Amino acid sequence: MPSSSTPTSPGALVVPPGSALDPMVVLATSVHASPRVYALLLGAGVSMGAGIKTGWGVVTDLVRRAAAADDPNSETASEDAAQDPQAWWEAKGAGPLGYSALLAALGPTPAARQTLLSGYFDADPDDADDKRPGAAHHAIAELVRRGSIGVIITTNFDRLTERALEEAGITPEIIHRPDEYAGTAPLQHRRVAVIKVHGDYLDHESLNTDEELSTYPKEQAAFLDRVFDEYGLIICGWSADWDKALVQAISGIRTRRYPMFWSQYGTQGDKAQDLAARHNAAIITGATADEFFPDLVRRLEALDKLAELPPTREMAVAQLKRALPDPVRRIDLDDLLTRATDLVIGRATPDNYPLHGDVFEQNATGYRRDADTLLHLLAAGVFHDDGTHDALWVRTVQRLARLRQTLPPSHTGDLEALRHYPALLAAWTMGVAAVIAGREEFIGTILTKPVFKSPLRQDPEEAAIFLNSWDVLPKNSLDRFCRLNPQQAWKYPASHYLRQETVEVLRTIEPDDAAIDAACDRFEFLASLFTYDSAAPRRRGMPWPGRYLFESRWGEDGRGLFAEISADADLRARLEPALRNTTMDKALTELAEWRQRYHSDF
Repeated sequence: MPSSSTPTSPGALVVPPGSALDPMVVLATSVHASPRVYALLLGAGVSMGAGIKTGWGVVTDLVRRAAAADDPNSETASEDAAQDPQAWWEAKGAGPLGYSALLAALGPTPAARQTLLSGYFDADPDDADDKRPGAAHHAIAELVRRGSIGVIITTNFDRLTERALEEAGITPEIIHRPDEYAGTAPLQHRRVAVIKVHGDYLDHESLNTDEELSTYPKEQAAFLDRVFDEYGLIICGWSADWDKALVQAISGIRTRRYPMFWSQYGTQGDKAQDLAARHNAAIITGATADEFFPDLVRRLEALDKLAELPPTREMAVAQLKRALPDPVRRIDLDDLLTRATDLVIGRATPDNYPLHGDVFEQNATGYRRDADTLLHLLAAGVFHDDGTHDALWVRTVQRLARLRQTLPPSHTGDLEALRHYPALLAAWTMGVAAVIAGREEFIGTILTKPVFKSPLRQDPEEAAIFLNSWDVLPKNSLDRFCRLNPQQAWKYPASHYLRQETVEVLRTIEPDDAAIDAACDRFEFLASLFTYDSAAPRRRGMPWPGRYLFESRWGEDGRGLFAEISADADLRARLEPALRNTTMDKALTELAEWRQRYHSDF
């Protein structure tokens, strides 16, 4: 099957073509419900908007050139021939005119045909807009980027689809020579495969003539049979007029697991009509490729907005664990985190979280409740990740940080600052998970990459500064409800509160509460080092408040957390690259000096 997520009963997910709905609605619904179940089949029409001629356009131009060479003394010979290429060709007694016949006559060998065709596909180096990927190519690249499409079959010699994919940051696996079909890995194990069934125009083995296009080598034919059996087809820009072997390959399919959709701008020829009728294809008419593919992308994006998180956090985490190691499913992972983050952001409105009144505890409790699924995803994600998806974790904190992007006209300071609590919870959970996983270098990433610029301040600040719990969870507000006992407040209530609010999440990756507590100490210590690295003047060198500062944890006489981190050469080597304005030694010294000056265990 095309994907590990492909259902065994396609009827449950794929709406078959029919007359009751617009075929574009059916197509978008089907592709959205079953990502990577459909393959694209692209013909020359897909590249027309980018200045690449169709097969008949190449024929007409070659006839013009042949006529000019045939009658060099006539100023109108080329244009006269272009008006009726068929008549000119028949007048030469050469039989029916066709792309294949003309190429065979003008280029008797594959190498000669390659040279003849190169001008139709190579961009003019002096024209930046010549033969560039068009709207269709970029939309196809977006379909691949979002994980909707993983197989592209094309009859085109040009490289515009490949270029569009590369511009989108995607490296396609290209199959374009007969010897590459044998022994190829299953397509579902690749992000995207571009199958150039007629080769590349730079290949001496490219298929052009009727004879070359009449049959495929055995391995290629077997490969295409498998693809056409296992995937639904979305056809665009292909006439079926010239490609006998490809028509035969599609015609030979006895069963179709998934429907066929055929986008046709003009009127279909007899071969296309016969093929479409044979497979009950849904015909989409009246749109060019540059209109069809962007329209499909827009419809899929509209359906994205209706997607919801799995009904339980356990199911969400299970989905994350399946997607995390699978490069094919990284779009699923991105979508999962995006939806969980969207839920938190969407709930964080003044109606749900008032910015006036005695509601600090109520708001803090609500933010934590709304972020519950997201925190479980982040803990599992960072713990099991090897650094491949660090940019995704960073982007989550960055998005949450924007909850304070605009300043409400009326607010209480502590309640306004608390709007960064979801971002702090996310960074704290991921930082402690990174410690538990033994990859503390990620702390440097999560506390330096997200940046926030307050409307009240001139300088942007790194997460080590703007998420410092001195500001996000002010002691005066926490003391009202987070206390050792009614008569005695905690010295550093934010440290106690964050541990209390995240321990249940962290138990999913570390069942030992003592190990979690030690990891929290280590995270707070390392986070404090990064406050000395900030270039922003506010709160620079203000350590994160925490239990790690107490002598029983900090240690004395060469023992304890300070001595352990100071002597850890491996940790130093992993953290130093993230420090831009200081060194580990200097930051450790300044932190020790701050503790000596300002901290007391009592």
